[in-house]
Amino acid sequence: MTSSSDERSTTKSDMFSRVSTSRVSQVIVDQVKLLLRDGSLQPGDRLPSERDLCEQFGVSRVTIREALRVLESSGLVSIKVGARGGAFVTTPTTERLGEGLADLLSLSHLTASDVTEARKVVESGALPLIVDRATDDDIADLLQLIDDGQKALTKGEYDVAMSAAFHVRLAECAHNPALTALIHSFHGPMLMSLREAKVSAPLMGPQGNEEHRAIVIAIQSRDVAEAGRIMNAHLSRTASRVASL
Repeated sequence: MTSSSDERSTTKSDMFSRVSTSRVSQVIVDQVKLLLRDGSLQPGDRLPSERDLCEQFGVSRVTIREALRVLESSGLVSIKVGARGGAFVTTPTTERLGEGLADLLSLSHLTASDVTEARKVVESGALPLIVDRATDDDIADLLQLIDDGQKALTKGEYDVAMSAAFHVRLAECAHNPALTALIHSFHGPMLMSLREAKVSAPLMGPQGNEEHRAIVIAIQSRDVAEAGRIMNAHLSRTASRVASL
């Protein structure tokens, strides 16, 4: 019995165009992306075989494999081996999307002040969603991160990466995939800004961790105004510290 994905792959045998440029593999990748955007290809669909793709694009198998590797590394296809294997269309995860945005941000000339200013807009703006949607498991995870931070502070082992991890997990409590991808993309720049802030005020870790706890308590109480007040003070202090550098 033929599976639906097999049937879909056979009906798509004439959707690709032959290419003739020096960067043929990228042209193939671009064609696949275009078909994904317009809905001609959907998650679960199997692409034609390598042999069929070679014939449709008019290129070698080496070129097809190179294009498939790019698509796989981008999270757009999944390569399966075996009798029923092949290249299957997938949906990029929020982590994968975040990595792509992070690469763009890391190549930009961002200052710590730029990052902190953007964080105030994004994180404060997300609080109403977080207060409304945070689950008991979300609250438990946040409190565990805070407790881990306190233990690290006691041992003199606290690192700003622990603060960044708290803010990423906090944003995830909004249960919005787009916001999750955005905040994951900010992880690297966030670490940069926090490390620069630490240079200005190396002993601010304990206050920051307690503010994290106060934010979570306000969220647990569904008090968006209090959570916003604490978050604004928390991020404003970071902003003032990096502005002085």
